[in-house]
Amino acid sequence: MNDAPLRLAAVLFEGFETLDVFGPLQIFGNAPDVFEIFTVAPASGPVRSRQGQQVVAEYDLHGCPEPDALLVPGGWGTRELVDDARFIDWLAARGRDASLTMSVCTGAALIARAGLLDGRRATTNKLAFDWVRSQGPEVEWQTHARWIDEGEVVTSAGVSAGIDMALGVIARLVGEDRARLLADLAEYEWNRNPDHDRFATAAGLA
Repeated sequence: MNDAPLRLAAVLFEGFETLDVFGPLQIFGNAPDVFEIFTVAPASGPVRSRQGQQVVAEYDLHGCPEPDALLVPGGWGTRELVDDARFIDWLAARGRDASLTMSVCTGAALIARAGLLDGRRATTNKLAFDWVRSQGPEVEWQTHARWIDEGEVVTSAGVSAGIDMALGVIARLVGEDRARLLADLAEYEWNRNPDHDRFATAAGLA
């Protein structure tokens, strides 16, 4: 990767899932040489998560710096946001220009609607799999996967799977030793196997 850190836009919206955002950011934020993080939402200012906390979005869609990477979470708010043409158009444009787009949970529905997953393998939260799949009929949806790395686009299953995905991305960008160190700093037992997905079985998908 380049010497300069990648500018990572963490996307927020009303009803986002807290851990979808802050699980990966716990990892990425401890690697400031790899990622420089900022937050963006349809409108800047306080944004309420599904769990009730308010988080400040530093930028709105049009005042946002050009990101090198995107992190798109899931949550109940995705059900409305998939039909927000202004947001989807922004996401499509930014995702095409970014070198890396990542989704957690039902965030995959948003990047699917933006056309960023067409012709690629992808996964999502197994309990919402059918709904997310309906948002991207041209996507090669995988029912059994913790996360899937397609190079420019990386998708993960539900909620905590985003942490495994984030560590996998770090391992690809700067090496597995660094990923293990970041997992240890978080006292997190990293699931290194992207195909280890017991939740697909529990949801009756595998």
